[in-house]
Amino acid sequence: MAITKVQSEGINLADDFTFTGTVAGTVTNTPAFQAYKSSSQSIGDSAETKVTFDTETLDTDSAFASSTFTVPSGKNGKYFIYAQLQLDTGSGATFFVSIFKNGAEVFAKRMTSDGANRKSPAVSAVISLVATDTVDIYTYQNSGTSKDVDGANKRTHFGGYKLVG
Repeated sequence: MAITKVQSEGINLADDFTFTGTVAGTVTNTPAFQAYKSSSQSIGDSAETKVTFDTETLDTDSAFASSTFTVPSGKNGKYFIYAQLQLDTGSGATFFVSIFKNGAEVFAKRMTSDGANRKSPAVSAVISLVATDTVDIYTYQNSGTSKDVDGANKRTHFGGYKLVG
């Protein structure tokens, strides 16, 4: 019986490689998007209001427009969705930040102001989505007067990405 000695050499990362099969371990969390507010938005008292996001920082599949994420064709799956708002709340107000899917609330974060002028509620969730589903962010407050969602310094943002697997 012949004995063969195998010598291991390291891979030279400067070499070019051509792969003919599937490369295991590659991960792509797309579509992915993120946007933020660049100016303040007035939120009426006791009114659920869609939050507008006017500046995109990421949109891999051109699926974010008019403050709404729409799932592209062929991109069904579970998505991690997140949002954080900077709210001028005043004292004693109850307020929500909510994730809406196809016009209906699916997750929400509720807070009551402790007298501080600004709060930054955040909400996140894993949501099953299929092609043409839409995702929006809404807020609500009941302070007795209109309040602002702050757009300064990217304090109010919304994003998400498709989970792999």
